[in-house]
Amino acid sequence: MADTTVRRSAATGRTRQPPGRTDGGAPPSATTPPAAAPGRGATSFRRAGPRGRGAGSRAALDSPERRRLPPLLRRAWYGLNQSFRRFTAQVGITPDQFTVLRMLREHGPLRLSQSELAERMSSDPNTIASLVRRMERQGLIQRLTPPEDRRAYGLALQPAGYRKYRQVRRRAWALQRLILSALPEAARKSFLAQLEIVANACWQTAQTGRAGVSPAGLPPKE
Repeated sequence: MADTTVRRSAATGRTRQPPGRTDGGAPPSATTPPAAAPGRGATSFRRAGPRGRGAGSRAALDSPERRRLPPLLRRAWYGLNQSFRRFTAQVGITPDQFTVLRMLREHGPLRLSQSELAERMSSDPNTIASLVRRMERQGLIQRLTPPEDRRAYGLALQPAGYRKYRQVRRRAWALQRLILSALPEAARKSFLAQLEIVANACWQTAQTGRAGVSPAGLPPKE
C-alpha cells in the first residue's frame, strides 16, 4: 500500500505513523504550535507562587550561591585582620594600633584630634578614646595641647611609636601585595578604587541612617 497507510503494531495494538508524518499523513510544520498537554490549554503557564511570583524567584534570592556584600566584606576583613595580627604581635602592637601610628605618621606635623582619628578609622569615639589611652600608657603616642586653646588637643607620635611603625610597615605592605596577587596586576588599582567607593557608600549609609535604595531596588516581599 502507499506510504500514507496507517500501520498497527502487532505487539502493542497501537497505530504507528509512517516516517515524516505526525497526524495521519500531514507532514510536520515549523509554524504549527505543539499540541497542548492533556487537560490544559495551549497557553498553559506554571502556577505562580505567593503574590503572583514564580517559585524560582524566592529560590534565587535565598540561594547559598548568591554573592552578598556583608558576608564577603566580613570574610575579607576577618581573614586580613587575623593575618596582620600575627605580624603585629611580633612587635607588641595590634592592627588597630598600627593604623593609628600610620595615620599620625601620614598626617605629618598637623596633628590629628581624637574625633578626626575616629572618623578616619571609621570607628566610634568611645572605642578610639580607649585605644588612645592604652597607646599613651605604652608610650607610643602623646596628647599635645596648643597654647591658644587649652580645651583642644592633638595626637602626635612618640619616638617609640615611630619605631614600632617602621618595624611593621614593610610587613603590612608585603601582606597587601600577597592578598592582591589573587587578581591580575592590571586589575588591582581598579579594584582598590571600586572598593573605596563601596566603603564610602557603606559609611555614608551608616551616618545618614537610610537604607540608600529605592523601593524598586528592594527584593519582592515574602
